Amino acid sequence: MKSILLIGLGRFGRHVAEHLNALGHEVMAVDRSETRVNDVLPFVTNAQIGDSTSEDFLRTLGVDNYDVCIVTISGDFQSSLETTNLLKELGARFVVSRAERDVQEKFLLRNGADEVVYPEKQAAKWSAIRYSSEHMLDYVELDAEHAIIEVSIPEDWIGRTVGQLDVRKKYNVNIMAVKQNGKLTLTITPDTVLSADETLLVLGDYRAMRKCFKL
Repeated sequence: MKSILLIGLGRFGRHVAEHLNALGHEVMAVDRSETRVNDVLPFVTNAQIGDSTSEDFLRTLGVDNYDVCIVTISGDFQSSLETTNLLKELGARFVVSRAERDVQEKFLLRNGADEVVYPEKQAAKWSAIRYSSEHMLDYVELDAEHAIIEVSIPEDWIGRTVGQLDVRKKYNVNIMAVKQNGKLTLTITPDTVLSADETLLVLGDYRAMRKCFKL
């Protein structure tokens, strides 16, 4: 469990709060809007109404005590940038800030952000990859070249074993798990037989996986 300071409670910030709560983390939520603060009270440990561009206000939060500070302010990049910079100046251990454009990402990284999230861009890439393929069900990018994908089992693979297919040797991709009715089987051996009602979780170079599964 981590202690997290979440600043900015728009739609994205609220979703972050809900998921952090589901994961069991302690969350202090902050926004200028009383309505937004009240809306997230069921999902957070504590919440305050305040201006995150105020150094005095941020000092009262003890930002250096949190494991992670997440800035999800939208529609006001100046406030996001000032908040990010102040958090780092006040000793925040790790600052993650939201960007809405490429140029914002650069400025945030130069002014205190340890990492930047770009939800619109990331969702657009995921959507383009996911829905341009007939067989891919999910996609998680690991870096510029590697990913984890969930993919339906090719028709000519059904009834064959992992060892017979030998995709690791042929394509340098790794079958991590088999998924059936929402349940994962992580113990994959050369004798594992693949069936039509299963999907695969595969790790590897994205270009190699596209070739392997004809995506």
